[in-house]
Amino acid sequence: MAKPNDGKYLTTIAWENDGVKLIDQTKLPESLEYIICKNHLDIADAIKKLAIRGAPAIGVAAAMGLALCANNSTCSNKVKMMEELELAYDVLLKTRPTAINLKWGLDRVFEEAKKYDEVDDIRKHVILQAIKMSHDDVTTNKLLGRFGSDLINDGEVVMTHCNAGALATVSYGTALGVIRSVMESGKKISVIATETRPVMQGSRLTAFELVHDGIDVSLIPDTAVGYLMANKMIDKVVVGADRILKSGHVFNKIGTYQVALLAKAHNIPFYVAAPLSTFDMHNNEEDIVIEERSVDEVVRIGEKRIAPTGVRIFNPAFDVTSPELIAGIITEKGVIYPPFESNLKPLFESTNNKV
Repeated sequence: MAKPNDGKYLTTIAWENDGVKLIDQTKLPESLEYIICKNHLDIADAIKKLAIRGAPAIGVAAAMGLALCANNSTCSNKVKMMEELELAYDVLLKTRPTAINLKWGLDRVFEEAKKYDEVDDIRKHVILQAIKMSHDDVTTNKLLGRFGSDLINDGEVVMTHCNAGALATVSYGTALGVIRSVMESGKKISVIATETRPVMQGSRLTAFELVHDGIDVSLIPDTAVGYLMANKMIDKVVVGADRILKSGHVFNKIGTYQVALLAKAHNIPFYVAAPLSTFDMHNNEEDIVIEERSVDEVVRIGEKRIAPTGVRIFNPAFDVTSPELIAGIITEKGVIYPPFESNLKPLFESTNNKV
């Protein structure tokens, strides 16, 4: 698998031989297996079934899905190719509604396609754009990680929720990128990972990653967060994000809000780590759709049913953490502190970031 990094960390997704090779995260931690996606429908299916997940990773996956559509197209003129790309864009956009990186990735590739008149040029440059985005993702996460590393002291215990690591990005990670950067700086820390029900991204993915990299990690039930904090066993919390609004409201994996509330109650700094591509500077909280996922995620563990037939199930995939609970947001441009709305605005104006 072509690696846009030094090969030290897992590479979640890569363009390879006119296809897209990605880790099948539904098989972890039992086995490390790969899927080869040959067209945009394969990518859409992988995103929907969580074979690939994590906001930055699905942004790059969507971009590569659109590039596959262009690469596979037999159209001989730009108008027809752009029509095909629009249809593929819509299919990919509908796979998951909450993480904004997905639309960001699609928009980057679609805008690149518009620049060229010849179909061969469109094919060539959208593929190059998607590959560049995968490389940029690693660079961004390493910058972000270095800024976050300064917030963590030697010997501290850091809690994280869900998975915001190499498996949620192309490689390296956001929240776990901070952890990796701390370790690379020579500081010794340990990590507490929540299991993250119901899909168990903490136990299946975060614990897998950190054990894979030789980083000290302990796994706890989601219900033990308050106990550890009350007993002064946690120094900092660092999580990722699927969407951050201009107000500083953070959409992330369900359960994040509870962790943030408990951290606030126990005077534990709660940080969010996310690239600028995760920011939504246009919408308000009420505009965002919270994805509702399959009841099977709640009533089953593997093939075994754990709840009675007939019980009603509510399974939101994300929740919203309000800005007053957040000590800072770690980005590739530095750490943003409250008040978020006023401090974010000049950052986006100065970088001309069109998120």
